[in-house]
Amino acid sequence: MPSLIDIRRRIRAVKSTQQITKAMKMVSASKLRRAQEHMLGARPFARQMLRVLNSLAGRVDPTAHPLLDMRDDHRPGARILLVVITADRGLCGSFNTNVIKAAGTFIVESVGRQIALGLVGRKGRDYFLRRGFDVRYEQVNLFSHLQYVDAQRIARAAIESFTARECDAVYLVYNEFKSILQQHVVVERLLPIPRLEAFDSSEPAARVEYLYEPDPQRIFDDLLPRHVEVQAYHALLESAAAEQAARMAAMDTATKNSGEMIEDLTLYMNKVRQAAITREIIEVVSGAQAL
Repeated sequence: MPSLIDIRRRIRAVKSTQQITKAMKMVSASKLRRAQEHMLGARPFARQMLRVLNSLAGRVDPTAHPLLDMRDDHRPGARILLVVITADRGLCGSFNTNVIKAAGTFIVESVGRQIALGLVGRKGRDYFLRRGFDVRYEQVNLFSHLQYVDAQRIARAAIESFTARECDAVYLVYNEFKSILQQHVVVERLLPIPRLEAFDSSEPAARVEYLYEPDPQRIFDDLLPRHVEVQAYHALLESAAAEQAARMAAMDTATKNSGEMIEDLTLYMNKVRQAAITREIIEVVSGAQAL
């Protein structure tokens, strides 16, 4: 049976941990508010741009621009660049585990295809580098001061790899923010830009023919790379907000668990102390009767 000193020391340690988890929860809540504002501001633009570009890609010749070049990325021997976005730090529940698991499932299911990785975030980088995967590029320590230029670097690496035919498709794996208690892992194709092959002729949008000013080539050269940057930035913002939400929920759970542990330890300490007092009383009474 541990002594009272040992139990008190353990209670103090748990209380210190509880203070840390409570502080981390408050910090994450503050960061989540800012990250959520940025994410909600960028989400409508990114989704509308994706819808317009998908519609446009379905109406033009795929040879009009290299980023529209459709290749069979499901054939044996196809080369895929998989961009995995994780956090730089832990203590955020299953946030990193879910993304890594989704990326691992994608790799396992890609039988016969060559998978190269682009890793964003320290946790994903450490996991895949230790296991000897083909890593084309990596970026860490960008979520503390996330900027649009970070997405530009990711988009530039993806575009260069795709246009140089080092890969036949580029996919993103990241956590999409749903709510404070829910994050959804998304695996989506970034390049080539998806095409809407079928249109409903009853809808007015299906009968729209675009007029280009200036010429289509100049528009595509500026718009399509920017679209890739916007989608990469959108994925980074979603991941940043989801990370803070996951960390806040994890720290809240840890704080509650430490409170329960303190209650259990306090009850156990009182039982040990009561047993010691009872034993001392019995010893005194026994000694008195012996006299």
